[in-house]
Amino acid sequence: MERMEDRYKIFAPDMRGFGASTYNQRISSLKDLADDIKFWADQLELKRFTLVGWSTGGGVAMQFAADNPGYVDRMVLIDSVGIKGYRLIRTENSPVDYATLRKLGSKVSNWSLDHMKKYNVYPNREFIRRIWDKVMYNKNRPSDELYEEYLDDAMTQRNVADIHYALLRFNISTEHNGLVLGNGRVKLITAPTLILQGDRDLVVPPFTGEEIAAALGAVGRLVILSDSGHSPLIDCMDKLVQNLEDFI
Repeated sequence: MERMEDRYKIFAPDMRGFGASTYNQRISSLKDLADDIKFWADQLELKRFTLVGWSTGGGVAMQFAADNPGYVDRMVLIDSVGIKGYRLIRTENSPVDYATLRKLGSKVSNWSLDHMKKYNVYPNREFIRRIWDKVMYNKNRPSDELYEEYLDDAMTQRNVADIHYALLRFNISTEHNGLVLGNGRVKLITAPTLILQGDRDLVVPPFTGEEIAAALGAVGRLVILSDSGHSPLIDCMDKLVQNLEDFI
């Protein structure tokens, strides 16, 4: 935003359960968040905008674009969750271990209310830092000041378990993802879409971007960000901004 705000009008809403937004009604799907964005856009009378989503936000963006084609002029997905949701379990010989995923999904779906409440927040800052150091900032790191700001923001999240539940069951493809059958809504996305995918992303592996691009067909364009992980905001900011501006 700091790089582009002199040339574009940019809105960055905190989704339900994140940042400064409330979490009075719990979510069970990314569609809940997409519906929130629709309500929010209507309040501001926004239409025909470029919609940008990073990671989980990419799934929300795709759901929104499928449900509200008249709103989205263009869409940008940055290291986005795939059209078949977030497949947590991978093995050496297969990108997805479906048996383990089904078992995990059953466990997630049967969590009790008390359990979900307990794990809807992260236990502490150092827990997040350890995860980020291994999977997101394993090569380049933010400045110490920015890193502490990011950690402050992460600690405001109040929907951690619910988001994982929603990501496992997000499936807008035409296939089964090991837990749920796809609803095929990816076919309803008509907005030109730029898919930016880091080639060393440890959170969302590169095949995810390829899968999104294949499903979108003519409206999708995949750009591989070389030597970039899950956060091009840190790994290749100049390249990220250039791709955004060229596409917009």
